[in-house]
Amino acid sequence: MKKEYIADKTFAEIDGKRATLHKAGYENCRFMHCDLSNFNLTEYLFINCIFEVCNLSLANLSLTSFRDVEFRDSKMLGMQFDNCNDLGLSFSFHNCILDHSSFFKTRICMTLFRRSQLHEADFSECDLTGSVFDDCSLTRAVFHKTNLEKCDFRTSRNYSIDPESNRIRKAKFAYPGVAGLLDKYDIELDGKN
Repeated sequence: MKKEYIADKTFAEIDGKRATLHKAGYENCRFMHCDLSNFNLTEYLFINCIFEVCNLSLANLSLTSFRDVEFRDSKMLGMQFDNCNDLGLSFSFHNCILDHSSFFKTRICMTLFRRSQLHEADFSECDLTGSVFDDCSLTRAVFHKTNLEKCDFRTSRNYSIDPESNRIRKAKFAYPGVAGLLDKYDIELDGKN
């Protein structure tokens, strides 16, 4: 069955509990003030799309394709990005809440996370090479066997990263956040000169 393609359209105030967003390929589309929480996005395709002020919490992302997609000012709790189609998987997040989301084993190099909250997000075995965490809160986010080479954490906070179980070559950190690299040693740092 051939997939329908929809291009260059704006979708506003769609409520996934009352209205249907057709299973299709969406290119250069904008989704504004949409509630797609718990919505089944299985095998949907989004290329160069923007989701702005949307709620996508707990949406089913089985084989969903995100290619150059921007999420802005959106609530995205418990998103399972590890279930997405990994072909061309690329997105950016601006002022989003991604608590409890999973990026397990995804390859999302050069991803931008800006002013976002990622509490208890799972980045285990993820390849984040060259990604930027700009002004993000990473309380209890999980980094285990994660490739963080060339990542920028300088303006982020509340992360705990074990340098012995993650690749951090040429990653960028700044004080006081850099103390998160020493959490496993249970030591006290004094910020006074």
